[in-house]
Amino acid sequence: MKPRNSESQQKQIKIYGAIDSSGVYLIRDFLRRSVIDFELIDSISSPDLMAVGNFKNHAIAVEFPDGTFLFDPSLTEIANSLGWISQPKHAEYDVSIYGAGPAGLSAAVYAASEGLKTILIERDAIGGQAGTSSLIENYMGFPMGISGAELAERAREQALKFGAEILLLREGVKGMFGNNRICVTLTNGQKIVAKTNICATGVEYTKLGLKDEERLLNKGLYYGAGASEAFFCNSRDIFIVGGGNSAGQAVVYFSGFAKSVYMVIRKGELSDTLSYYLINRINKIANVKILYHSELTEIEGNDQLERVKISNRKENVDTWYETAKVFICVGGNPNTDWADCTPIIRNPSGYLITGADLIGTQAFENCWNLDRLPFHLETSVPGCFAAGDVRFNSVKRVASAVGEGAMAVTFVHQYLTATKY
Repeated sequence: MKPRNSESQQKQIKIYGAIDSSGVYLIRDFLRRSVIDFELIDSISSPDLMAVGNFKNHAIAVEFPDGTFLFDPSLTEIANSLGWISQPKHAEYDVSIYGAGPAGLSAAVYAASEGLKTILIERDAIGGQAGTSSLIENYMGFPMGISGAELAERAREQALKFGAEILLLREGVKGMFGNNRICVTLTNGQKIVAKTNICATGVEYTKLGLKDEERLLNKGLYYGAGASEAFFCNSRDIFIVGGGNSAGQAVVYFSGFAKSVYMVIRKGELSDTLSYYLINRINKIANVKILYHSELTEIEGNDQLERVKISNRKENVDTWYETAKVFICVGGNPNTDWADCTPIIRNPSGYLITGADLIGTQAFENCWNLDRLPFHLETSVPGCFAAGDVRFNSVKRVASAVGEGAMAVTFVHQYLTATKY
């Protein structure tokens, strides 16, 4: 698959900086997830930096194919220079979709292809958590597998082809419901008004709450297992914390680069949380070591991560390991803080409750005023739907999220047909 904008790129984007710094990591991870080809140039040792006259006053420089530079740029500035930042074209939409993971992208493709005025809003890179996956092997139609970034990029192109609008690096901070419409205010003050809404904001990896976790974030400690980091794991001992499929995929991928890959899981069996095909694959890799009944309990390092403590809860043994790379792929918390000031009902963990699961709750009886029952993917606010991992009782798989995104559009049609505007 060609990188995005490859037709217009005569040379790669170049990133100048300390290649293992947190700032450079954020940029290269964003570009990798966006399927953009780039070159890293070490600011410490590269003579090419002589061409960047103002570099001595900055930590990072990004050179674009047209020869222009950005110094210490934000991701928004980079996306804007690449032409990805756009403004809403309409005052009102048929459906607004929040979150461009598999569920949101699927909803955008189906909604736009069926003639609905569609806008998709994403606060980060296209693909969500799935976009960081090095290889998805159990998604129908790709017998050799496909990376999460490539799958997301194909879906983005498909949505745009049908006329969907996509707003990147935007985030909703306040939602209001009234007059059979949903109005969301973004962080930049813009307002998106739509007749219906599909929430596909997904989940975030759980933070472990360790001392120095924030200080060493992206300095050897990472949430998720972005493929952009694989090159920097050559000949190193690395740790992947988690026992789900995302962790298993990361173990398989990074084993091709690292000296040893330690998989840290709380359970005593991989089969409790991991797909069968991944278990078979992992068991055949010589440089993978599974640490059962174990947790990451301490991390240490000065400017970069240097060592970690792994605690075996069954044997009550603590072991320190030297390592510069740890990837946290543990569970997830739903991105639903935006619903705090709305009538949308969530379960105690924050997942959006939909359809039949709403019926019988006191909160639902107090807020639902329609004669009909909520549709299967509809929240406690009529016309507001949820799809994918953010939804209570959803199946946490890419294929399931794609299916729910498409199904949500069917209910959007039914709602629009039954509602007077």
